Amino acid sequence: MSILGLKKKQPKTFKVKVITMDAEMEFSCEVKWKGKDLFDLVCRTVGLRETWFFGLRYTVKDTYAWLKPDKRVLDQEVPKDSPITFSFLAKFFPEKVEEELVQEITQHLFFLQVKKQILDEEIFCSPEASVLLASYAVQAKYGDYDPNFHKPGFLAQDELLPKRVLMQYQMTADMWEEKITAWYAEHRGIARDEAEMEYLKIAQDLEMYGVSYFAITQNKRDTDLLLGVDAQGLHIYSPNSKLNPNKSFPWSDIRNISYSEKEFTIKPLDKKKEVFKFYSSQLRVNKLILQLCIGNHDLFMRRRKVDSIEVQQMKAQAKEEKARKKMERQILAREKQMREEAERAKEEMERRLFQLQDEARLSNEALLRSEETADLLAEKAQIAEEEAKLLAHKAADAEHERQRLEVTAMKTKEEKRLMEQKMREAEQLAVKLVEQSERRLKESDHLKQDLTEAKDAERRAKQKLLDITKTTYPLIPAYSAPPAPPEAADFSYESASTRLDFKDSDMKRLSMEIERERLEYMEKSKHLQDQLKELKTEIESLKLEEQQQQAGLYSLQSEARGYAQEPVYLPHSNRNSAYMSQMAYFEEV
Repeated sequence: MSILGLKKKQPKTFKVKVITMDAEMEFSCEVKWKGKDLFDLVCRTVGLRETWFFGLRYTVKDTYAWLKPDKRVLDQEVPKDSPITFSFLAKFFPEKVEEELVQEITQHLFFLQVKKQILDEEIFCSPEASVLLASYAVQAKYGDYDPNFHKPGFLAQDELLPKRVLMQYQMTADMWEEKITAWYAEHRGIARDEAEMEYLKIAQDLEMYGVSYFAITQNKRDTDLLLGVDAQGLHIYSPNSKLNPNKSFPWSDIRNISYSEKEFTIKPLDKKKEVFKFYSSQLRVNKLILQLCIGNHDLFMRRRKVDSIEVQQMKAQAKEEKARKKMERQILAREKQMREEAERAKEEMERRLFQLQDEARLSNEALLRSEETADLLAEKAQIAEEEAKLLAHKAADAEHERQRLEVTAMKTKEEKRLMEQKMREAEQLAVKLVEQSERRLKESDHLKQDLTEAKDAERRAKQKLLDITKTTYPLIPAYSAPPAPPEAADFSYESASTRLDFKDSDMKRLSMEIERERLEYMEKSKHLQDQLKELKTEIESLKLEEQQQQAGLYSLQSEARGYAQEPVYLPHSNRNSAYMSQMAYFEEV
């Protein structure tokens, strides 16, 4: 047998890569597998039972197509790459997500796909709705808002808003995050599946939700239009507006949809209404439109029938699962609350413990300070006691000194009194001496006057005696009288000389008496001046001693600090002014 005659051996398997919204999977498929076999494998791997909403989509040329379940995979227009890449996506959308989506995995896949379509601007969403949807997306991802954990900037790496919304307003990322966080904080207590369901409930009311758009032309006028296929029916849009359709054909009003090559025909249920025709440029697009129309119409009719046993079982299981999860969430919430309360109690106890420790530490420090203060106060008390004793001793000394000063002051007063008495006596003596001196002066003046008169009388007497002598002796010879007896002459001469001698002795005696009295006066004046000098010196010494005693008393009073009695104030030095005036008077005298 020739080797060249052998046929080339064909591979029995091929590689497939399936991309879901949150994972990537690779499978090894048999060549004979149909599209349904691969789809079922993916659904089993994902854990999806609501398979009628989903499909495997692949890219072909400039459009996309869905893998047909009843045809072999390799016989369809799938890419020839290895592995062959498919996207596991929602092909049909429910009318009411809350009623139709049973499984949590189904809700999660729809949530991820609709969120991506909104962020990619395949579904138009207003800025307000975008912020609200972003807050539910954050709740689904991060759970309840915790300001201690979710610090500013925690959403910096998350894509939450369409670029069109970000460009529409001049707001920073922090400002958007603040708006989203404000809504996010309001969703506390909502579980992840509930947050995703709330997201879908808001998104299903958007005009472009679940609509597949195709470019068409109407009749032969080649007017550009858009055909929209969704769970409600068919809609005709203007090319520039995908929000508000120009015409709609609900599934309940459509009797038949058919196409022939590029022409599509929509026949209404009411035969009186006009049949609507439109044209599509590609046959592949026509097949896709027809496929979506059939699938959406089947689901539309299915919703209006009683659920199958499988769906009822799934709903019952989902209901039980939701009830169980709700109970678990409640239990978890209670446990979380109890844990939070326990943590708060623990934190409170720890805080209280730290507080008590701080208080104990502060108390110990205060106790130590108190002990140190007590020791210091004891030392101060001892020092104060010693100072008190010293001050008491000083006070006693001051009291003794005060008493001594009082005695001294009394003695000083007595001495002053005696001095005053002496001064008064001296003054009286001076007055007497002055009076006596005046009297003596008067007497001396009288004596001088008498002396002068006596001298004048003596001179006159001498002159008269001379005159008598001259007149007597020359006349004796003339008369020749007999001479007198010698005894008579001698007697007369002696008597004359006796009178003259008597006058001279009186004058001498008077002069001597005057001189003696003058000398006595001079001696008494000198003695009085000496007494006055001694009195002045004694007064000055008394004044100096008084000032020293007063200064010593003031210093003792300041040292005693109030322990001594009231200070003894000695007489002010101005009280000696009378003595000084008397002294001046005596000096003048």
